[in-house]
Amino acid sequence: MIFGERHYLQAELAALDELIDQLPMANVIDRMSLEARKKEVEAELSTQPSPYYEPARIRLTFHGKPVVKSHGILTEFAADALDTFADMVAAFGASQDVQLGMRGMIPNRDKYRLMVTGTALGSFGFELEEAPKDNNLLVPELSPTKAAIEQAKAIMESSIGSDDDLAEAISEAEPRAIDALRAFLQTMVEHSAVCTLVSDDKPFEFENVDQVKFARERLSQENIHEDDREIIGTFRGVLPTRRTFEFSVEESGDIILGKVGPKIEDASTINRVIEKPMMIRVHTKQVGMGKPSYILNEYEEITE
Repeated sequence: MIFGERHYLQAELAALDELIDQLPMANVIDRMSLEARKKEVEAELSTQPSPYYEPARIRLTFHGKPVVKSHGILTEFAADALDTFADMVAAFGASQDVQLGMRGMIPNRDKYRLMVTGTALGSFGFELEEAPKDNNLLVPELSPTKAAIEQAKAIMESSIGSDDDLAEAISEAEPRAIDALRAFLQTMVEHSAVCTLVSDDKPFEFENVDQVKFARERLSQENIHEDDREIIGTFRGVLPTRRTFEFSVEESGDIILGKVGPKIEDASTINRVIEKPMMIRVHTKQVGMGKPSYILNEYEEITE
């Protein structure tokens, strides 16, 4: 498979998704034609070898009591910080593939190993890179390890924002992955340290230890409320590419917005049942007093 051909198919698939999203619901014939072509392109892509990708590379630096300017870092803190950071990345990575239990070994942990490839100044820290695997990493696809790091970074950023922002950021995160992130924050709190995380030249940093404590508390189990609910109403629409939906609740008339969960492989099928009486099963997460986020797991039509 020539990489250019694969990229051509991926570009066509993205264009088809955009056309389907923008197409009015009344254009049934055009929608069916576009969705048929989309399935053909997906079938072509599925027969090709998986693409390779560039390894994840990040810079993780610290300052605070364990750090002596740009000269060095205390070994006991450095070991604890790197261990809990690696655990966090492995937990977020593994949760992309399987539902994690709260105990036991993290499955496929070797897929998410990191190497220290150098020291980073400002204050003091480490250059980290995804450990090599059996294949050669050739083209700039997003690696699962990088996706895990970006998800954890987004949650850290939201942990010092609003309740609604944090609820959105953690909506698809496994509880064990959140626990692993909180353990990384706890390590910094215990040693009176803060960190700066840079990936793709985009930095995120905690300003002080009090901010790290604040983030840790907001990610506590006591502050995050989860529930499974059944709701009756009607779908108002879905964006298959973004995997988001709108649903009108029969009892209150409220419109809820949420994400289509991985249990529903083809989100576009929801557009076939717009305005029909439905019962949906959703998983909700609420942070503090903020609005809940919704993950759609199942739906079924209500028949008289």
